[in-house]
Amino acid sequence: MFKKDFVWGVASSAYQIEGTEPGDGRGDNVWDVFVRQGKIFEHQNAEIACDHIHHFKEDYALMRNLGIQAYRFSINWARLIPQGIGEVNPKAVKLYRNMIISMKENGIEPYITLFHWEFPQALQEKGGWLNPEVVQWFGYYAKVVAENFSDLCDKFITINEPQCAVGLGHLRGLHAPGLKLSYKDTFQIAHNLLKSHGQAVIQLRKYAKQSIQVGYAPTGGVAYPYTDSPEDIEAARKVYFGFYNPMDNWTWNVSWFSDPVFLGHYPEEGLKKFAEYLPEMTQEDMELIHQPLDFMGQNIYNGYYVRAGADGEPEFVDREPGFPKTGTDWPVTPKAFYYGIRFLTQRYPLPLYITENGMGCHDNISFDGKVHDNDRITFLDSYIGAMQKAVLEGADVRGYFLWTFLDNFEWNDGYKQRFGLVYVDYQTQRRIVKDSAFWYKKVIESSGKTLSCNQPYQQILFFHPAFTHNIWGGSRFRDEFGYPVEGTDIGECWGISAHPTAEGTIRDGIYAGEKLSTLWKEHPEIFGEADYDRFPLLVKIIDAQKDLSIQVHPDDAYARVHENGSLGKTECWYVLDCPADAALVIGHNARTKEELSDMIHQGRWKELIREIPVKKGDFLQIDPGTVHSIKGGVLILEIQQNSDITYRVYDYDRLSNGKPRQLHVEQSIDVITVPAKPVRDSVKSAADLPENCINELYSCRYYRVGKITVSERFQFTMEAPFMLATVVSGDGIVNSQPVKKGDFFLIPNGIKSVELLGNMELIVSNV
Repeated sequence: MFKKDFVWGVASSAYQIEGTEPGDGRGDNVWDVFVRQGKIFEHQNAEIACDHIHHFKEDYALMRNLGIQAYRFSINWARLIPQGIGEVNPKAVKLYRNMIISMKENGIEPYITLFHWEFPQALQEKGGWLNPEVVQWFGYYAKVVAENFSDLCDKFITINEPQCAVGLGHLRGLHAPGLKLSYKDTFQIAHNLLKSHGQAVIQLRKYAKQSIQVGYAPTGGVAYPYTDSPEDIEAARKVYFGFYNPMDNWTWNVSWFSDPVFLGHYPEEGLKKFAEYLPEMTQEDMELIHQPLDFMGQNIYNGYYVRAGADGEPEFVDREPGFPKTGTDWPVTPKAFYYGIRFLTQRYPLPLYITENGMGCHDNISFDGKVHDNDRITFLDSYIGAMQKAVLEGADVRGYFLWTFLDNFEWNDGYKQRFGLVYVDYQTQRRIVKDSAFWYKKVIESSGKTLSCNQPYQQILFFHPAFTHNIWGGSRFRDEFGYPVEGTDIGECWGISAHPTAEGTIRDGIYAGEKLSTLWKEHPEIFGEADYDRFPLLVKIIDAQKDLSIQVHPDDAYARVHENGSLGKTECWYVLDCPADAALVIGHNARTKEELSDMIHQGRWKELIREIPVKKGDFLQIDPGTVHSIKGGVLILEIQQNSDITYRVYDYDRLSNGKPRQLHVEQSIDVITVPAKPVRDSVKSAADLPENCINELYSCRYYRVGKITVSERFQFTMEAPFMLATVVSGDGIVNSQPVKKGDFFLIPNGIKSVELLGNMELIVSNV
């Protein structure tokens, strides 16, 4: 979770929400002209937008009611200083002061951004960012801001997303002022912008009326590793701070816009690559850019895969088909958020604020009058959880500003996208609080405790089984169950196993590819913090095409002494299929230990071994000390202690690789229970039990086993720390997940309500 002083906020920009009013004294900025040129989606404009200049008091009250602690907002340079330099607009001073006072009255800490792309049109007509005088223009603007607002606000950010201002506005022409300049001109603009940042820092500190903190908020897509291997991580880091973009997108770069500000120099790799386009850069320039700052900001939304190539160079990896995307068609990459934070805090020696992060959705008002934006909640939960992971690993992150509070004018996309926690009806200016806002309120109040990463895991874990080849095995797992396994001697399918003999892996989800034993060690919350020294159970299916050996298992006490601390083996069987005349070996006919020993040593197997008729759907409990064997043609589901300790008493003199298999005669005699359990207590039918309920088949100190026959919707509350399940016939749905015969899954502690639908039979077990 996060520290109590962690700053939870929201962010916005002036042009996107404020709107206009006749006689408000504001001047045009470059976006006003860009809008009039018809460059916006469906020719929309920001003349009204969210009408925030008339609704800010109720908007800040809404923030207070939703627990928002801080608000990063921008001042419209052209509203405050209509010509960009010279006369200050007193109406704008009054408006922004009233806004800040209202924020503070509602317990909201203001963070002022000087430049969030509202560049005065009057200065654009003088050359804009390409004019070297812009450094002084921006410095004057910063002076006016400090003089008028620093008595009320002590947190300032100079420039938001310089990459976009230069690249989208001056290289690609997608944003205002809509220019497509030469590479050389755009490098000059970038240099002027960075010098302007430095000049603004100087002026803010010089004219501030109290001690202030100043930062800077760049952006950039995050190169993040395809896997968490050290090689892929270093490849991603190299790309993130490197220069792999084509020239027509050169501005989408982290180090070119951050190294000079935070480290005092341009990156050497960039100086070499861009040499022919670079303007004059003096030592005085670098000293101006590299002003002391109190924090760094970073806007992070998504990233792209990178891995180490065979030649050691980074390699870009395509996203998988169906990769999740937002309403803006941006990829959902919480892992990129984690690595971006990690890389930035390792490279730059300042505390970090996430100054923007959020998700655009196609939100609609539901039939109940609410806005149910679950996709946004899922997005934010995964991203903030990734941020928490970075923080817990040592990243110095001081705050998080969610983009954004109100749905707003999304630049050249107009009102096509909705990023807000609050829905805005642009025709009536009605606000509707979305589900995500209430969710964020709980995150803030709990310092992140309510994040899913801090809650018990709430997804079903499905398994890729492991298989063993045995001399008595067959091919039913491939032919009947459809498992992709080769061979005609496949004897066992270890469906849910944390045993090293044959351990399966998690099939999908965030733990895909992980072993069950790893989850048991690293995520005990999944299993309800169950108090065992290892995962306690094992579930397998046995396909006996031939008779198995006659065998017996020890109990815990015997195994602890004689098998290096292993568990003993208590198990039970459910007959999945068998011939009409099937039988199983259960028990023996010896009356005393002496008689047992004599029968074994004299090979009097027909006298010793007891066979019991069985049919499909029978259930058998095999206690330690019970002589037992599966006969050929019988398919068994076995649930047992997590142990593979088996003593062979007799193996029909079969050979494996030309040699008899090892027998354990003396150990067997030690542990076989004499006399054996009566036949009537050895087997029970579980074929025709009530439907749509859990029918208990057996309960002991090691496990509780039940059968569920589903014929309609059936829901139950899970009271065990976790539950194991195998679909033994049919198909259906479990908590929205399709399942079929042969599926193995684990229901974790975080799932309390389990809903089943379909026509299927399941065998379930728990400790």
